[in-house]
Amino acid sequence: MKDGEGKGNEAKPVAMEPRRKFLSDSLLGGAALMAGLSPGIRGAVWAAGSDAPEKKEVKIGFIPLTDCASVVMAAAKGFDKKYGITIVPSKEASWAAVRDKLVNGELDASHVLYGLIYGVQMGIGGPKKDMAVLMNLNHNGQAFCLSRKLYDKGVTDATSLAALIKKEKGEYTFAQTFPTGTHAMWLYYWLATYGINPFTDVKTITVPPPQMVANMRVGNMDGYCVGEPWHVRAIVDKIGFTAETTQGLWKDHPEKTLGTTMEWLQKNPNTARAMTAAILEAGRWIDASDANKKETAKVIAEKSYVNTDVDVIEGRMLGQYDNGIGKKWQDPNNMKFFNDGAVNFPYLSDGMWFMTQHRRWGLLKEDPDYLAVAKKVNQIEIYKEAAAAAKVNLPKDVMRTSKLIDGVVWDGKDPAKYAGGFKVKVA
Repeated sequence: MKDGEGKGNEAKPVAMEPRRKFLSDSLLGGAALMAGLSPGIRGAVWAAGSDAPEKKEVKIGFIPLTDCASVVMAAAKGFDKKYGITIVPSKEASWAAVRDKLVNGELDASHVLYGLIYGVQMGIGGPKKDMAVLMNLNHNGQAFCLSRKLYDKGVTDATSLAALIKKEKGEYTFAQTFPTGTHAMWLYYWLATYGINPFTDVKTITVPPPQMVANMRVGNMDGYCVGEPWHVRAIVDKIGFTAETTQGLWKDHPEKTLGTTMEWLQKNPNTARAMTAAILEAGRWIDASDANKKETAKVIAEKSYVNTDVDVIEGRMLGQYDNGIGKKWQDPNNMKFFNDGAVNFPYLSDGMWFMTQHRRWGLLKEDPDYLAVAKKVNQIEIYKEAAAAAKVNLPKDVMRTSKLIDGVVWDGKDPAKYAGGFKVKVA
């Protein structure tokens, strides 16, 4: 393959809430019955009687990224059929397209950026609409790619990047994938950790994930944050290198979710539970062995999904990292799809974190009621029912604690103080 060629470069220049109020009386009766059954029996009867899915076929959007894998494999391996539904994965061109199709009902649900769901919920990432996070799809597995042109100027990491930007302020451009999304928040956080203000010291632009490599090739930006496999693709094509991984920024960070609108969820609670259970089982299957990960890489590499070479996907799925400038390592914190259910639980603190960063960067003009919004969006009760059906363990708490790359601890206890406590932020 010649430099610059290859597939995939298509582009050019609650405290928990009580059981959901919107459930029908018949479903409430069914749910009460389920509570008295063992998880195994429950899983066998979810698709029967009053608990049968309202929709037998569900259209789930995805963007060509490695972390769409559990959605794709839920359909490819037949986990959806176990729960009485047929998942139809729908390849989308950009996160803006995903947002629009969720909002207007063209998609039932989607593999979607955590921060996109919260942006729409808060009316800062498009038309305001009540949204729902059914589950988290993956942890880790994104990265920060810098151009070979920066490498030629002596840049190998964030410290050397900051030194260059200090001398040439405003001369460099960085790309993320959606203004309120995960990649934007990771990029801004990473730059700010090293004293680089992402809004005054550099330029930032929005580029859809599959178009990142092509845009860097023609010089439209000097660095980007996106999911795999678009970092390995840049390395293989000899136009970029990995300066840091997002798991280096925040070990086991939340990433993509299974998201939908509250309107759809209210009409289709049984379908939502069935979707969630099927995708939970797919994530568990992927994480179960290297053989399963290799099979997954082969499937999602196909043109109808990610559309790139299998080896561009497979290595980092297995934790085999090469940064493109001489460093190779086995990363135990590579992309996870299950991790005994720890990946998938919709922690309230995860949703709250994205709002703190939206506040930090001026996307939210004032502090919201962080906890109340997270309780509304993150559908913990639906998730618990799906986890029972799939026999997946639940964590002890709806919040979790993490220390990020700058040493600051996030635990969700005082989000307004946390959001306002960063040295580098929008004034």
